Amino acid sequence: MEKYIKVQKIGEGSFGKAILVKSKENGKQYVIKEISISKMSNKEREESRREVAVLANMKHPNIVLYRESFEEKGCLYIVMDYCEGGDLFKKINAQKGILFSEDQIMDWFVQICLALKHVHERKILHRDIKSQNIFLTKDGTIQLGDFGIARVLNSTVELARTCIGTPYYLSPEICQNKPYNNKSDIWALGCVLYEMCTLKHAFEAGNMKNLVLKIISGSFPPVSMHYSYDLRNLLSQLFKRNPRDRPSVNSILEKNFIAKRVEKFLTPQLIAEEFSHKVFQKFGAHAAPGKRPAQGQILASAAPAQKITKPAAKYGVPLIIKKSCDAPKRYYEKKPLVKCRQAYPTPVKKMHPGEERRKMFEEAAKKKRLDLLEKEKRQRDQISLLKAEQMRRLEKERMERINRAREQGWRNVLSSGGSGEVKVGSRIRNVAQPVLSLLVIFLGTFFFWKRQMPV
Repeated sequence: MEKYIKVQKIGEGSFGKAILVKSKENGKQYVIKEISISKMSNKEREESRREVAVLANMKHPNIVLYRESFEEKGCLYIVMDYCEGGDLFKKINAQKGILFSEDQIMDWFVQICLALKHVHERKILHRDIKSQNIFLTKDGTIQLGDFGIARVLNSTVELARTCIGTPYYLSPEICQNKPYNNKSDIWALGCVLYEMCTLKHAFEAGNMKNLVLKIISGSFPPVSMHYSYDLRNLLSQLFKRNPRDRPSVNSILEKNFIAKRVEKFLTPQLIAEEFSHKVFQKFGAHAAPGKRPAQGQILASAAPAQKITKPAAKYGVPLIIKKSCDAPKRYYEKKPLVKCRQAYPTPVKKMHPGEERRKMFEEAAKKKRLDLLEKEKRQRDQISLLKAEQMRRLEKERMERINRAREQGWRNVLSSGGSGEVKVGSRIRNVAQPVLSLLVIFLGTFFFWKRQMPV
């Protein structure tokens, strides 16, 4: 610490302290993470040193650069660049309820994805993606920080329980005590995207139990219709409860409305390197496009490549799966030699960066056409469904009118039938009265004459 002058403490958490310092050598400001390792065994300390060395070798414009690490008085110190623009969490809170534009959100999101792609392709999990760990430089560039810190802290039993991430960003599988993998980082990425769109957490509750229940159910308030269908649909994909249904960071960057923004943040050379689909199996002299590390750094960084992929004490799982072709073969098996792709990769013809970039944009244009056709098909299907629904509604209304008419008709018939009977009865009475009178007179006369006649 004698090389630095302490300016102020800028943060404190389960990991330890974050201190803003000034270098005596060049006068620049840096952030130093101070982590207590006094309770670690020698083996755990050595593993922590190696893993920090691996993280320090990462060179990417959207990743906070790790400068160095050292130990003093039972503490591990990690020196990294200072982002003068603050973190994304403070930026969101400063909005005071005024939503960000979609262009601003997508620019930030693409830069976060580019950083996460760089991390995941090197078999490292971030484990603590949140708006507080996403920083802004002086010129507004997004930089992802604090990845791997949780993995270092995982060496102690006490901190193994606290390094699983901020509760708001926990994935359903972690809530259900299942292994952590790269798709858990994707869930947390969805939480950050939702936060940028709504200025709120996707999952909130009064206590941890209700929060976990909300996360497991996967239900969250919808995003404003002010944002595009593509953005809202992407968010629903990131929040799939089953990790297998969530897209990888590479799949996200291949989406047309995201791919077209990549060239805004990476140079053509970096685009060719990052999107050449060459996965670095080990760190070493050819791992990063930056400076060639010294011999001691190569030894320190190459050794933990397998270590970094080991599961955490409670939540981690390896990203490397052993291929069946790695198993030793018996000497008496006479089978044709088949080269294992993992051990003996097929040589790839090196393409000119300009040619590769042209090919990438051709593929993006092809994908755009396919997406457009798919969108038109969805629109036609929706129109067909709307027409069918309208026909059903019209038919239902027509039948209701017919039924009402029929019912009204029967009522008219019944009412007119009753009055007809009354009119007929009155007419019969009018005719019957004189007839009965004549009949009485006739019968009276008949019986009178009958009595007068002699027997």
